[in-house]
Amino acid sequence: MTVLKQKPLFSTTASESASVSGIFISDAYDGGNIELVESTSGNDDELASVSLKIKSDPYTELEKKNHFQYFSFRSSVNAPGKVRYSVDNAGDASYAVAWDESTVFYSKSLNDPHSWMRKLDTTFHDGKLTWSHDHDSQGSMYFCYFPPFSYDRHLDLIEKCAKHATVSTLIQSLDGRDIECVTAGSGDLSCWIIHRQHPGEHMAEFFAEGLLTRLLGLDTDGDVDGLVRQLLTKYTFHIVPNMNPDGALRGHLRTNACGANLNREWADSEGYTAPSLERSPEVKGVLDKMDEVGCDVFLDIHGDEVLPYNFLAQSVVPNWGPRLESLHGAFLAAYCRANPDMQQKYGYEAQKFKDGDNLNIASDQVAARFDCLSVTLEMPFKDCWSNPNPERGWSPARAGKLGASALNALMYIHPYLRSNDDVWKELPEKDAYVTPTSKYK
Repeated sequence: MTVLKQKPLFSTTASESASVSGIFISDAYDGGNIELVESTSGNDDELASVSLKIKSDPYTELEKKNHFQYFSFRSSVNAPGKVRYSVDNAGDASYAVAWDESTVFYSKSLNDPHSWMRKLDTTFHDGKLTWSHDHDSQGSMYFCYFPPFSYDRHLDLIEKCAKHATVSTLIQSLDGRDIECVTAGSGDLSCWIIHRQHPGEHMAEFFAEGLLTRLLGLDTDGDVDGLVRQLLTKYTFHIVPNMNPDGALRGHLRTNACGANLNREWADSEGYTAPSLERSPEVKGVLDKMDEVGCDVFLDIHGDEVLPYNFLAQSVVPNWGPRLESLHGAFLAAYCRANPDMQQKYGYEAQKFKDGDNLNIASDQVAARFDCLSVTLEMPFKDCWSNPNPERGWSPARAGKLGASALNALMYIHPYLRSNDDVWKELPEKDAYVTPTSKYK
């Protein structure tokens, strides 16, 4: 296994500036990402200020760009006082339009996912993302785009799962980390659920944690509810909690250790071979196993920077028709009934497959390869406008609950997935497919 040289975890700090202002900025922890540009001390007329830059992912060969948007850092102050923070390169981020309506998270406790709150004074103006914080005592405060799901937390989740399910390593990442798959159930249908192809989308692994907690009874010593008991006789689950541990540890937004966007690595492109052991072993290991055991339903769990809603993105494949459309509609409708944080109206604009289109996105490749219901589930970085909560916004806790609720929708759709009948004629009107729109304002 090729092990890539790890980039320095410590940011390049302006030490002289920090010593004058008494404000010290660090991203020297799992998933941290920021660079200090300058910090200045305050006076009677002006707040103390900190200017920052988000570090970029490695260059993505296929997309010909350096992605960046996710940030997470620690600010330590030597005396109480109010500080103005500014991310100066926010306007050049991968999804700069997403900063409108976004609010920065803050917490004193990095590893407590329920301690994070939102900075309601966050603004985006002239290409800069700014907010202020009143440090009421000396010490540290963490700020981030979304609360981190650390690698230690991931390993703890895997350890808990191994007590109640089969945990296998499908392959290792470029940096030598295991890509684990949790297998549970004895049903005839194979359900694959993968998470966090894009490492900065931390909500995806909180979704996995909530899903696995309910499916395996992780908080009840394996004692699960009646729906789950039935579900485990209908499906064999194959769940990958973290597809991209290298990128997650490095604080990347979208890429693995070498700069591959894993959700563009599921098929060859012109002049570009994928997946490959050299560039995307994480995808190759999962796809090889999927070919071995089959797939009857597939969920790929993500976070979306722009839309303030949870939604499902449909596959864009040559075999899209009444069957897949009706399965998508019924699954989504059932999900909305199980948890009103999911909704049908807003999402990516529906597209039709055209000759020459590439199937290098996971949900597209799987839908075409296995002729099955295959969706990309997106959660917001922003507040969830279906059920707003400005102080917390979309949060780790709600992502976990949405993961647990997915099991209800999977129970409902099970009889139709491989039915030989015309399922679009059998399903009730309440399950009808709804064409989404991205125009939410």
